[in-house]
This record gives sequence, structure tokens and C-alpha cells, in this order.
Amino acid sequence: MAELQEVQITEEKPLLPGQTPEAAKTHSVETPYGSVTFTVYGTPKPKRPAILTYHDVGLNYKSCFQPLFQFGDMQEIIQNFVRVHVDAPGMEEGAAVFPLGYQYPSLDQLADMIPCILQYLNFSTIIGVGVGAGAYILSRYALTGLTSSISEMILGHLFSQEELSGNSELIQKYRNIITHAPNLDNIELYWNSYNNRRDLNFERGGDITLKCPVMLVVGDQAPHEDAVVECNSKLDPTQTSFLKMADSGGQPQLTQPGKLTEAFKYFLQGMGYMASSCMTRLSRSRTASLTSAASIDGNRSRSRTLSQSSESGTLSSGPPGHTMEVSC
Repeated sequence: MAELQEVQITEEKPLLPGQTPEAAKTHSVETPYGSVTFTVYGTPKPKRPAILTYHDVGLNYKSCFQPLFQFGDMQEIIQNFVRVHVDAPGMEEGAAVFPLGYQYPSLDQLADMIPCILQYLNFSTIIGVGVGAGAYILSRYALTGLTSSISEMILGHLFSQEELSGNSELIQKYRNIITHAPNLDNIELYWNSYNNRRDLNFERGGDITLKCPVMLVVGDQAPHEDAVVECNSKLDPTQTSFLKMADSGGQPQLTQPGKLTEAFKYFLQGMGYMASSCMTRLSRSRTASLTSAASIDGNRSRSRTLSQSSESGTLSSGPPGHTMEVSC
């Protein structure tokens, strides 16, 4: 009986005719555990994570991943994502031999280097591709490494991905404030408390709800827009005003202070305060359109929806005790 032998067949598809290898940019950053080198291909794509690779023992990013990323069918993928290939310390081409007695970082420490890379590149999300030891490092990062970049996590909580990608002066300002905060350890404790919060369990028409007047405000590009919309759906519509701001991200009090101030004045007027206050900014605009509709069952209060251009518009306070949904 003939002996069966396993034969490995490898299909190779080189780069398509006319295709040239992408330009690569190699960077090195200092981390608490030493320097780490990584190579970036492509440019960041809006609303898309970066592909980040980590190689196995005995390899570097080229020997581990180059055949895969040069494969013909892979080109459709790499055209749509920026890629970051990490070399473990001392594994990059041309690396010097570490001195005698050098203490190589543990795999956990190698995972803790990844947030430093992402912060350097201003990337907030990645798709990890790891082999062997590299897969372990990326798994460790996914489990605990995120906590090593508290500043980036908080920025992702405060601002939308579009805002962070745009890297405006406002984003740069608050990234610098948070990253270099002398009380960052205290901020982390506050952040952990927030992440361990309990659900408020609001229920429209139930026993657990807010019985006081409420104004909910959210930017139309805010990272938690859906959560605020859901909260609005659970509150008493006769006590709630809902304001969604166009062209505004996660912090409308920073990006749209004028509109928010005007809306707050109307909210206070609806509560019986500041009746003679002058609406100086939005009330002069005549571009708003106001629609009112009765509720389906006829027993609920009237619902008012006010739409206006992203530049300016008119807010109407409406009768007390009515839900007011505003998009401005």
C-alpha cells in the first residue's frame, strides 16, 4: 500500500500589471518600555479603522506579512484601509544587537506599546492581524491595553470620529489638555466610575421617570447621539425638550455656544423665567419652518418640531408642558 503524503499547494498572484508597490513611511516612538518601530502604508480613510499587524517570533513585518499584502486579491482591501505594520523591538531590518544584560519587554509590555503608536498616529480604532506571538500581543491589547491610553478613550467619548479625524484646533487643544493633565490618574478614576454606571431605567409612563422639565441636547455627529435619542423616547413628552444641533459633534457647548445659549433661554422662558429676555441671535432669522401636529390618540400633548438651517434659525418656546423637538 502506497504511503500517503501531504502536499502543500500555494497559489501565488503577484501584483497586477502596472501596479507599483505603495510608498512606506517608517516611524519610531519612545514608550515606557523602549523604542518601537512601525511602518505605515496608505493614508487614513474617514470613518474606517486602520489595519495593524504584529508578526510572530523569528520574523519581522516583511517576512511575516508581505506575501499576504502583496497578493493580487488583497489589493482591493488595502486600497480601502491604512495599514500599520509593527516590528517588535530589535526585529526591524538593520536593528542593532541589544547590549548584554538587556531586559527584553514582556508580551504584556509589548501590548502596552500599542497605545503609544496609535496616539502618535492619531488613530482611535484598529483591525488587528496577528500571527503567533503577535496574535497574543494583540489579544492582550484588546483585553487590557486600551486602558493604557485613557486620554484617547476619553477623547473618543467626548468627540465624534469625524471630529477626531479632522484634528481641528479644538481637538488639538483638548487632546493636549487631557493628555498632559497633571491629574490624569484622578481622571482615570472618574472614567472608571462612569464606565461602571448603572442604567437609569427610565420608562415613559412608568414609575421611574423625571417629573421636572428637561432639555436634552445632542450634536447630530455626536458619538452618543443614538443614546440621547433613546433617552428622549423614554421621558415624559410633556416635560421634555429635545434639541439636536446640526453640524455639531459631541460637545455642542464648545462648537455651537450661540445656538445653545439661545435654546437655553427659550427653555428657561418655558419654565416662566426671563420673559423679557431678548433673543439676539437666532430670533432675527426668518429661515425657520415650524410644524405642529397633534398626537395620534388625541390625548397626548401637541408635539412641535422646529427645523432650521445649519447657519441660523428661529426657536419657539411653545406652550409650557409640551415636547419640543428642535433641529438647528
